[in-house]
Amino acid sequence: MPFIPHTEAEVRRMLETIGVRDLEALFDEIPEGLRAPALEQVPPAAPEMAVQRTARRRADQDRQPLCFLGAGCYEHHIPAAVWQIAARGEFYSAYTPYQAEASQGTLQVIYEFQTMLAELTGLPVSNASLYDGATATAEAALMAVRQRRRDAAHRVVVPRTLHPLYRRVLETLLSPQRIAIELLDYDHHRGHLPATALDAIEGDFDALLLPQPNFLGVLEPVDELTHAARARGALVIGVVNPVALARLAPPGEWAEDGADLACGEGQPLGIPMSSGGPGFGFLTCRRSLLRQLPGRLVGRTVDLDGRTGYTLTLQAREQHIRRGRATSNICTNQGLMATAATIHLALLGPDGLERVADCCLAHTQALVEALTDLPGVTEALSGPRFHEAVLRLDRPVAPVLQALEQQGILGGHDLAGDYPELGDTLLVCATEMRDRTDIEHYRSALAGVLEPPA
Repeated sequence: MPFIPHTEAEVRRMLETIGVRDLEALFDEIPEGLRAPALEQVPPAAPEMAVQRTARRRADQDRQPLCFLGAGCYEHHIPAAVWQIAARGEFYSAYTPYQAEASQGTLQVIYEFQTMLAELTGLPVSNASLYDGATATAEAALMAVRQRRRDAAHRVVVPRTLHPLYRRVLETLLSPQRIAIELLDYDHHRGHLPATALDAIEGDFDALLLPQPNFLGVLEPVDELTHAARARGALVIGVVNPVALARLAPPGEWAEDGADLACGEGQPLGIPMSSGGPGFGFLTCRRSLLRQLPGRLVGRTVDLDGRTGYTLTLQAREQHIRRGRATSNICTNQGLMATAATIHLALLGPDGLERVADCCLAHTQALVEALTDLPGVTEALSGPRFHEAVLRLDRPVAPVLQALEQQGILGGHDLAGDYPELGDTLLVCATEMRDRTDIEHYRSALAGVLEPPA
């Protein structure tokens, strides 16, 4: 689509044609109290050359540090073919598949994406992706409350081990709809919920959100908790890491009947870290929740001649139905990211994804053993983990991380802000990208920081 700006004369003629004084008059229906003033944090427009220089300078700041930082965004190997294919013009420039007859390729990719995510989570229905994992989690909670309808308590139970940023997005999207969030504390020694955690919750609630693994890297006792939530009449939402699902039971198989919904961040599936984004959210559910699913779904059918065809279907989006009947204000999906994830999963296959998960487990174990071998470093939690671990230092964490960063190492995430009860602890991560040489380099640097030469 060419960029064709209107001239002042053209704008003036259009305003004269519709009988409006100026552009500002087009917005006079919006009450003054709802209109935002000038954005103080946004600088004035800059020339293209200056913008390029700023972008280049900020990209240089990223450098290529040795990354042991996870906390929701993970460095995984991405086969070169993933973005070689995803960047083809047919995918890269396609906005949205409104013209089904002309967008069969894009629609087929989305259909394959839905199928792969449904198989990975063990639930039969998937949408075409959402903005990110936090948004997908909030939408899943809203789905659960809507599904309960008249029985809804307008209350969801959320462990403190859910990603802190996800909890903030939940609060932002649920509180205006008068849905209460009941926080559930965890075992401060093992790092996961006790199997009897729901006994502390009084009254009805609509859903239990279960991170697996949780933000602290620890595996939750999902079978016991799913069983307990179902006994209370609540729905269960699994917030899962898609790579971990290669080795863990999928949400659809938790306890006797499985979870009702599964969601999470899809960035580990072929999406580079890119200074924090973009990623994409995925959301799958039971068939009984199909009509509550936000966003778009692609279906497969056959035409009168028996040829396979794909089409958008069941779009409970405000663009396609009356706004008041929309289940969500989600208007689009992360099409390009979902395309890359589909290619990534197709290249790895189930065996490849299992190998990635196994490497993550082995390398994390090696990392923990290497670092806790140093004086003043201990593992803080004893629960089973996946590819992250919480380590306790004998001093404040922030200065240590700053010293490591000066040596080109992202040493982990400081937990002091969100989990002060854990003391001076940091969350470290090792994916398949961190080999023994990397781990030994980190150990040597940390040893130098903790006990600098006399």
